[in-house]
Amino acid sequence: MKVVIISGPTASGKTNTAIELAKNFGGEVVNFDSLLLYKEITIGTAKPTAFERKQIPHHMIDVTSINQPMNASDYEKAAFPVVEKLLKEKKNVYLTGGSGFYLQALLKGMYDSPTTSPEVIKRSEALYRAEGIKPFREILRAHDPGSFERYHENDHYRTRRAVEHWWANGSRFSEQRSQKEESNLSLPSHSVHGWDVFHAYLNVPKEEHIRIIEKRTDHMLASGLIEEVRALLDQGFTGLEKPLQSIGYKEALDYIFGVHKTQAECRDRIVISTRQLAKSQRTWFNRDHTKKIFHPIQDEKKIIESIGYFLNSTQPE
Repeated sequence: MKVVIISGPTASGKTNTAIELAKNFGGEVVNFDSLLLYKEITIGTAKPTAFERKQIPHHMIDVTSINQPMNASDYEKAAFPVVEKLLKEKKNVYLTGGSGFYLQALLKGMYDSPTTSPEVIKRSEALYRAEGIKPFREILRAHDPGSFERYHENDHYRTRRAVEHWWANGSRFSEQRSQKEESNLSLPSHSVHGWDVFHAYLNVPKEEHIRIIEKRTDHMLASGLIEEVRALLDQGFTGLEKPLQSIGYKEALDYIFGVHKTQAECRDRIVISTRQLAKSQRTWFNRDHTKKIFHPIQDEKKIIESIGYFLNSTQPE
């Protein structure tokens, strides 16, 4: 049962690569980018177009609403049967995305985490609405420095989740996560499911990547990112929904509410935040020493040849 992973930082050409592979070798794409899960947000997520999805079937896209966010555990429970079904049908599977934690959950399972009580959630929500993310960051700095260092200041969801874990259990979320990651390293294969995995990691040199990020940000704004966010607010969404606190949407909200005075300022903030996200994604995927690194454009032929060899080779008994 062979599975191809196409990973990499944001704006590294993952969707195009996966589609080209599926055209060459057949098969279907299973998304593991957390923002592509949501029906209402499109422009700021760089979601595959309707034409691309018509060419090659894509799964785990538009599967929930932004007011019903999916965490990594939810994703694993939904995505695993999709992958298994495709494999039973003898179809090649291309796991594609940049959310490393969601990929890890799918390949190796989630660590045990007690359900957060309604009281703790209510406490968290009240503090967040009153003071924003700052007090949560300070709580982590004092009580869970591992999580404080790991989570970007814009990652409100995981920051709050770590604080809620501390409140509920009196233990550090980072320690529990580290124990699971150490356990994962001892596994004899990429996957607890017995999948034979080829991990293609797309990497673009820093200066080239900055230009790509800037160009993509300009394209999103020209395509109506701010108008998309205004429309969501008009539909009754508050802007506090987890997906709307992600890069692009948060900055657009800040522009709409006057935090950013000009669209140029909004654009520059998106670029900076996207570069920070790319850096954290690189850090995550750099821990996987089995991945094969490719430039998405310069190594296009090499990618096809390498994955073609993997898919066509006989799997050992």
